[in-house]
Amino acid sequence: MNTASGSAAQHRWLTDGEQRVWRAYLHATTLLEDHLDRQLQRDAGMPHIYYGLLVGLAEAPHRRLRMTELAMQAKITRSRLSHAIARLEKNGWVRREDCSSDKRGQFAVLTDEGAEVLARTAPGHVTAVRQALFERLSPEQQKALGEIMEIVAEGLQPSEAGADLPWLR
Repeated sequence: MNTASGSAAQHRWLTDGEQRVWRAYLHATTLLEDHLDRQLQRDAGMPHIYYGLLVGLAEAPHRRLRMTELAMQAKITRSRLSHAIARLEKNGWVRREDCSSDKRGQFAVLTDEGAEVLARTAPGHVTAVRQALFERLSPEQQKALGEIMEIVAEGLQPSEAGADLPWLR
């Protein structure tokens, strides 16, 4: 937002070029997330965030992760994770297990049924990602996009104690 008011001198507003980049980013990421959500809802009856949780569990040793680690991987609040896991449990795709070394801790475990759903859904999801993103970019653009997103993510994920990150809320 550009403004001609007196407060403009106190703020460093986005330039016209930065505004175009920012809006293009918002537009593209919103459309991409919607595209992937619709594909996964159609093919598996789940939103993209649930698919990501199943993938995280599938890639974990013994298909199980502590809930706090799964929230960190998914970059979501513990409350949102708990709700998502409850829905995945209801579908029979995930189960919770108590942690024997920490009475308050729990594990999320991918069930055989969840692994089967993931195996059936993954090819269509990969095709959707490939068509929506990678086939539109040259190899050089793909590399640059990856490098840019790593820089942005690194800057938004501080390592100091007390950082305000979703999985710590």
